[in-house]
Amino acid sequence: MMTDIVRFRRHLVAAAVVVLGIGAIAVYGRWDSGNSAARECGAAKSVAQRLVPLARGEVAAVTVANDPKPLPDLGFLGPDGAARTLSSFRGRTVLLNLWATWCAPCRHEMPALDKLQAELGGPHFEVLAINIDTRNLGRPKVWLEEAGIRRLAYYSDPEAKVFQDLRRIGKAVGMPTTLLIDPGGCELALLSGPAEWASGDALKLVRAALGG
Repeated sequence: MMTDIVRFRRHLVAAAVVVLGIGAIAVYGRWDSGNSAARECGAAKSVAQRLVPLARGEVAAVTVANDPKPLPDLGFLGPDGAARTLSSFRGRTVLLNLWATWCAPCRHEMPALDKLQAELGGPHFEVLAINIDTRNLGRPKVWLEEAGIRRLAYYSDPEAKVFQDLRRIGKAVGMPTTLLIDPGGCELALLSGPAEWASGDALKLVRAALGG
């Protein structure tokens, strides 16, 4: 009888050790995941802090990230129709803008985005305007031509999956949606709605993100 009791106690102890081990792994996994994100976006945090006082005037509605996190590796189509991802822009600061021809505020701000690309676009910065029209797929290019938009490369997502992916993480609630992203793929700032992106206020904000 005593032997059975001893064996039972040993089994209980072993089970407790296993449970504690699983719990430790789970906690450590969450902790390490958070630390990995913090390490990955450590540089973005200091940049974001620099942007806070510049979110004013024409870009006063911009929300600067308090604790920058990596964004999903969003997928879309490039100007040549080939598949592209957000990670292919690593090394450049990106102003990612989702727009559609059925969105009046989107159409209104496109000329300003075009001017911003003309002013600051280059090897270190790009306005990544992604069209999410899901019908009449030839219409966006026609509209851009008619509106005189010449500087923006044409990126598209005819399934609008990029919007859904951002909505799932709380980064897209309406149109247009614009994200300022650092060269490491970390969110610096978010804007839901249009802005005058060619204004002096917007240029100061973007230049600060570029280190200027």
